Amino acid sequence: MKFDLAEGDGNFTDGAWTDVLAAVDRTYADLIAHQQKLEEQSEQLHELRRFIGSVMGSVSEIMAIVDRDGLIEEVSASLSDTTRSEPAALIGSDLAHLFVPAGAKAITEALTALRLSRSAAHFEADVMTADGPAPFEITLSARVNDSGRLIGAVLVGRPLGELRQAYSELEQSHQRLQEAQTQLVRNEKLASLGRLLAGVAHELNNPISFVYANTHALERYVTRFETYFERVQDGAEREELVALRSELKLERNLRNLRDAIQGASEGAERVRDIVADLRRLSADGTAAADAFDLVDTARVAAHWVERGSKSGVTTRFTGLDNLTIRGTPGHVQQIVMNLVQNAMDAVRDLDDPVVGIHVDRDADRAILTVTDNGPGVAAEHRDAIFDPFFTTKPVGQGTGLGLSISHKIAEEHGGSLSLGPGPGGAFQLALPLSTDMPQPQRETE
Repeated sequence: MKFDLAEGDGNFTDGAWTDVLAAVDRTYADLIAHQQKLEEQSEQLHELRRFIGSVMGSVSEIMAIVDRDGLIEEVSASLSDTTRSEPAALIGSDLAHLFVPAGAKAITEALTALRLSRSAAHFEADVMTADGPAPFEITLSARVNDSGRLIGAVLVGRPLGELRQAYSELEQSHQRLQEAQTQLVRNEKLASLGRLLAGVAHELNNPISFVYANTHALERYVTRFETYFERVQDGAEREELVALRSELKLERNLRNLRDAIQGASEGAERVRDIVADLRRLSADGTAAADAFDLVDTARVAAHWVERGSKSGVTTRFTGLDNLTIRGTPGHVQQIVMNLVQNAMDAVRDLDDPVVGIHVDRDADRAILTVTDNGPGVAAEHRDAIFDPFFTTKPVGQGTGLGLSISHKIAEEHGGSLSLGPGPGGAFQLALPLSTDMPQPQRETE
């Protein structure tokens, strides 16, 4: 600043006063601008504190901000509610005092580690709540200033009790879903069995009638032999016995007796085989996976569909005569039944219906293909063919669950169920081979 003084005069000149006033104005303006800047920064600081306060008041997890020594500077409302302590009573206290001894030790070690590595620590610790120790999942993160120096830490804790309860509810829901899926499989199998009842009744009626007829024959033979042996015991003469044998036709009855016994035995064995097939067919599929013959299982499934369809169509088998896979026979049987039933429905109105099952192997997988010479699957339906409740059958003739459940069962067995290109219907079931049994190496027709 420059001041001009007149010669011999101790007073300022007009120019000097002008410079002084200008300097004062500039200084005042600078002070005003600085004051405005301070007020803006103060407002920003207040806004930031309000934001932090709203965060600390709204978070559901417990939260605490501590300094380098672990002394609390800020706490969330949730931490105050959990410990039932006023925030003012918590601020300035040691963070470790909020935990049981084991948790306090973990907090101290984590703070020490933060000073060295700045890496966040994750651990479980029990917080001393008003109702006693409660488990929390703790995350302790470093707070640093602009120069990278550690100035404290931020603790966030999530209640494990609620998390474990959520996991428990999720597990229960998953279990209910599995039970519902199992029930769907059973319902679909019952629907299939309902379609087979007429065929089953016919299959059982034939051998039972055979056994019944042979039982009546045996009863007649026994009566005649009893008559003859009564006369023998009464001491009848030889001539009378010879005549009686001729009259009762014992020689012929004796030959027929063995045939009747054999016929009754064969009928009983047939009934036994039918019941055994039914038991295999109606198994709920909850048994552990086991090795079994895919071809034999497919033959049983196809045979039962043929019995129930009454269409006169016989499934033609080609490919391998046997192939051992690992899985649940009842569930695989259900897949084959669904595929064969759909094929039978597709060729129901054809003059020359054909349904075929081809069994082959590809590396470590068994491939079962069910084909028919029906119209096939329309292009607009191919993408939705395995969707639940999707069906092209008339109302009341299909649940829309057969292919969906079969697809799910195949995946659970580590395999797949896919739709082939046609020209008719073609579905390919791929399942893992069993490594416990030797496998055939060539195909037979």
